[in-house]
Amino acid sequence: MQNLNDLRFAVLIDADNVPYANVKGMMEEIAKYGTPTFKRIYGDWTKPTVSGWKGVLLEHAITPIQQYSYTTGKNATDSAMIIDAMDILYTGKVDGFCIISSDSDFTRLAVRLREAGVKVIGMGQKKTPSPFIAACDQFIYIEILSETALEDAKENMEKLQPETNTIKNLDKKTIQLIASSISDLADESGWAFLGEVGKLILKKEPDFDSRNYGFKKLGQLIKSIHNFEIDERVTDKSNIKLVYIKVKPVNKNRAGDKKSARKK
Repeated sequence: MQNLNDLRFAVLIDADNVPYANVKGMMEEIAKYGTPTFKRIYGDWTKPTVSGWKGVLLEHAITPIQQYSYTTGKNATDSAMIIDAMDILYTGKVDGFCIISSDSDFTRLAVRLREAGVKVIGMGQKKTPSPFIAACDQFIYIEILSETALEDAKENMEKLQPETNTIKNLDKKTIQLIASSISDLADESGWAFLGEVGKLILKKEPDFDSRNYGFKKLGQLIKSIHNFEIDERVTDKSNIKLVYIKVKPVNKNRAGDKKSARKK
């Protein structure tokens, strides 16, 4: 079985629809999933709107692809990225693609790549349309990848309080998503392995990321929610623990008291 870090990724960046400020964070994030063997960025480099990218391309060995805008109102960059993606796919030299853009025009490309059996990771801003997000195996918001956000997350590793600057608020829908995923995987005693729960949540919601809520790890996010129980089980290796989680049972007495109070 191929190791996760051995996976080869083609990184294709839409210079017109993502900011260059977080490029370091983007490349470090991609490195968690595998090795970027293709690194290309597409844009009309004669335009001043993409000039900010030029200073970081050499530092990260990203190859710029020049694409002129042939007509007004048409995005030739999208077409160039799509053609290159299919060419790379047919070489058979990659295991997955990372499409960095906030443009929904890449939705069909993401779907086609997944149909071919490769992993697709999307990256974009919070404004990215939901169809593109849903078309990816996993979608990561660029806003959580800034160096400042990473430093703050490290400081909060042992805390249950999230960072003040978060992308999403923890709501009932998110808690229900976690709870239903635990229930889908739970054994007879109600416990589910945290790692498997995280994978299932991503399949249901590709843009789910504990960092969106101010927590570096899923376990930290779950610890902050009173609806769940956590059991850290010691293994043969003293430095490794297996984390299991379950949904806390509803207190029937309290539920009955509430109903009685409503009748009164």
